[in-house]
Amino acid sequence: MNRVLVVSATVCLLAAGCTSEHAMVTVDQAVTLADQQVHLKVTGAPARKPVDVGAEAVDRDGKKWRSQVTFTADDHGTVDLDTDRPVSGSYHDVDGMGLFWSMNPPDGNPDEQSYMPPSADGSPVEHLEISVSRDGKQLASTTLTRQWMSSGVTTTPLTMAKDKLTGSYVAPKTDGAKHPAVLYFGGSEGGMPPQSVADLLASHGYPVLTVAYFHAPGVPEDLRNVPVEYFATAARWLDQQPGVDPARVVVMSASFGTEAALLVADHFPALIHGVVLFAPGASGTASFPHPGARAWTYQGRPVGPEPIPVDGVNGPVLAVAGSADTSWASQQGAEQIMLELDDAHDKFPHEAVIVTGAGHGVGGAPYLPRGTKIDHPIVGPYELGGSRLANESALRQGWAKTLALLASLP
Repeated sequence: MNRVLVVSATVCLLAAGCTSEHAMVTVDQAVTLADQQVHLKVTGAPARKPVDVGAEAVDRDGKKWRSQVTFTADDHGTVDLDTDRPVSGSYHDVDGMGLFWSMNPPDGNPDEQSYMPPSADGSPVEHLEISVSRDGKQLASTTLTRQWMSSGVTTTPLTMAKDKLTGSYVAPKTDGAKHPAVLYFGGSEGGMPPQSVADLLASHGYPVLTVAYFHAPGVPEDLRNVPVEYFATAARWLDQQPGVDPARVVVMSASFGTEAALLVADHFPALIHGVVLFAPGASGTASFPHPGARAWTYQGRPVGPEPIPVDGVNGPVLAVAGSADTSWASQQGAEQIMLELDDAHDKFPHEAVIVTGAGHGVGGAPYLPRGTKIDHPIVGPYELGGSRLANESALRQGWAKTLALLASLP
């Protein structure tokens, strides 16, 4: 059902060229999950005149990020952000969510910074003010709230001493049913993967177990000789949770962690029933950050550098990569994984999504400003490659296909 809720107060400034009609900005949902698209429209603006539409939000450090684009209102004084192309501004193509990902910080290079929303009750919450102005005078505004965690989602920490895992279990609101679940871990940054991703997946109804496997309490400091069996232990723990369907567990990871995801899926097909890989590698890598060993072991033996076998994978596989990844050759890795699945006559759907111009940062949910460089917690300043625009495209495609894969599990 198509609903449009008018959530803004209307303001008309005759000096700015308004007619007897009032300028309004409308949105279909004032409060949404952060990965859901909203639909913004301006009405009652001066017909056939330039109109500025902007978004503003404060990050967790108190810095105010802002985007702004200029449209030409149509004959009826309307601007529809879903269908209209900006004349100029912080993004340039038709994009109903362009205001959200194209926000820039008040200082420094936007490619070297990423917007981190403030937290409320332990989960990120973003408040954006959407404004409409002409000649520097505001015509209308409204505030949107974007949440990463819906009501009823709970988080339980896990420790090595108690659970033989370092991690966190994020569970959806209980409904008495068994659901597909996700085993989720990160890459070369070590520690815990972004909690916001787990919060969103749980808000969509999917239980998520996030685990750390190095550079965190209870696990090795370096990525060196990490047993694949550790991830199998995590999958078994996840299987035992209320609300989890053990026959529909998907492993998801990014960067270095994708090798472990493939390994646990191949060696433990009874535990893992689908694989989601962002910026993947296809072979067992060397230890990190200090060379001299292998990153992974299986049954006590080092893995690699040969390609990781995939003939044991028992479920669909999605790989997302960018052609401009400067961290490693993830496009080639994704393509190699698909070729190996084809050669193994894999009976499950498998797809590589290669986004031209995207870099290494292709994992997670869309609609947030992300830089193309990061301050890596282990190696310091680090170039991910790609452009903000292309990376946003990869995030949208990858996230939508991840949710579709989870929904498709029988």
